[in-house]
Amino acid sequence: MSHRCLMVAVVVFITTEAISGEEVMKAVGDQVSFKLDTIVPPVTSITWKQVKDAVVRKVIEWEEEDTTTTIPYLRFKGITTLDVKTGQITITNLTLEHSGVYTIDVSGKEQTQRFTLTVMDLVPKPVIIIEPTGNPGVVYLRCEYSEKIIWKNSAGKTLTGSAITPKGESITVKNERNPEIFYTCSLQNAASEKTSDPVYERDLFKGLNGKFVVWISIVLICLVFIILFLFIPPLYGSCAADCGRQKTSRE
Repeated sequence: MSHRCLMVAVVVFITTEAISGEEVMKAVGDQVSFKLDTIVPPVTSITWKQVKDAVVRKVIEWEEEDTTTTIPYLRFKGITTLDVKTGQITITNLTLEHSGVYTIDVSGKEQTQRFTLTVMDLVPKPVIIIEPTGNPGVVYLRCEYSEKIIWKNSAGKTLTGSAITPKGESITVKNERNPEIFYTCSLQNAASEKTSDPVYERDLFKGLNGKFVVWISIVLICLVFIILFLFIPPLYGSCAADCGRQKTSRE
């Protein structure tokens, strides 16, 4: 019984050690660096490898004898460097083909630390689509993308969108009579984020806001005429009476 427990413990330990490392997500065009937590001298050679689709490829090699580095695989030429003192590898101008698991051999011995790289496309800059409704004071704003969508207003508040078919989200916007209010849609994945140009309320309700201003102007004009009608005749009559008295007294 004790031997069984010991075997299970050994298997668990080996499995856990074999998958130790880190996972990194990067966007196309970014760069990434990997290095071991520790590297024990003396070091006579360093070889980094990429494991992708069950195929192992040498990325970059260094040997103490010739003191130069070689990059056997064309995919990594011109964008890969190696620090022979620390063992750190740096890959620039990443593409989707650089995704995979990276391992390192030091002095001919494969190390247990692993590095998993996932390269993702940059999200596009979203464009908000304006969709009218039957209500002139309400519109729908649509963001038709597959990535994670974040809606915000000009106050910085995150708004809850509704899923639409075949993809994306929409929000319902009501006319708040404030032309400076605006809304944005942001797309996000694990490696990048981009935000749309703001859509202002003044552009969403142009006709309605214009009519509103006209009605306000009409109401104000009517109020002015009412005030003039109610107060000017009594004032005129009072002034005329005063002038009549002054004229009679002079005679």
